[in-house]
Amino acid sequence: MIFLFAFIPEGFSQKAEVKLFAHRAGAHEYDENTISAFKATYEKGMRGYETDVRLTKDGQLVIFHDDNLERIVGIKGKIEEMTLEEIKKLKTKKGNPIPTLDEVVEFFKDKPGVYIEFEMKTNKPMYSEEDLQKYCDQLYEKTYSNKPAGSDYLLTSFDKRPLQYLKKTYPKVDMLFIKGEGLTQKVVDEAKELGINRIGASVHGTTRNMVIEAKKQGITVSLWPGRSIDDFLLGVYLGSDYLCSDVPIAVKEWVKDNAPEIKLK
Repeated sequence: MIFLFAFIPEGFSQKAEVKLFAHRAGAHEYDENTISAFKATYEKGMRGYETDVRLTKDGQLVIFHDDNLERIVGIKGKIEEMTLEEIKKLKTKKGNPIPTLDEVVEFFKDKPGVYIEFEMKTNKPMYSEEDLQKYCDQLYEKTYSNKPAGSDYLLTSFDKRPLQYLKKTYPKVDMLFIKGEGLTQKVVDEAKELGINRIGASVHGTTRNMVIEAKKQGITVSLWPGRSIDDFLLGVYLGSDYLCSDVPIAVKEWVKDNAPEIKLK
């Protein structure tokens, strides 16, 4: 079943150490981006997460990935076209409410030592500059003012605009630049132009040599998407610092049973 494991060079896995984190709180295992998913994965030992933040019509921040409601809720519409009151009347197809950013940061407020990427979904639909700045200011304040000791909170995006605004306005903010392609020198150069030393790139199309080169240039490498244990093992072989997974609990259990020499941070 796990074909890639057989091709990892002998002795490599004994040295492997990686931070595993749950994409949308475990998108293929739980009801993605819901409080129930965060709770369930936390109770199973997860201490790393990725989630998505959108702005409502009345300027509130909610946790939701898609640019429309159809896949997750089953109705037409967009988060950006609805008020928070309207959104709070909705349920996902699995019966869970759509959480606010406040609810998520409140859940983690008393849980130190957690890694969370808050992805800024500001380019589909494209946020106006006014909305973008209000969004960034609010996101920064809500996350960083509630970050528990020992936790790492990153603000991330494919969209360069919020990254540029945050870098200028809040120089100490920790950010990650996302690309939907393999890691290349061009991607590294883009991150450097933004003043960012973390990159989230596709595990597919990334080479081990490029990961090594990026690290030499001071880049922390995160790879995605992790849709399977094989994807996880590929990321381990490539030497990624962080690995995003839709099946984080399955990965944790597989490593425990089959490859305890791989250290999950």
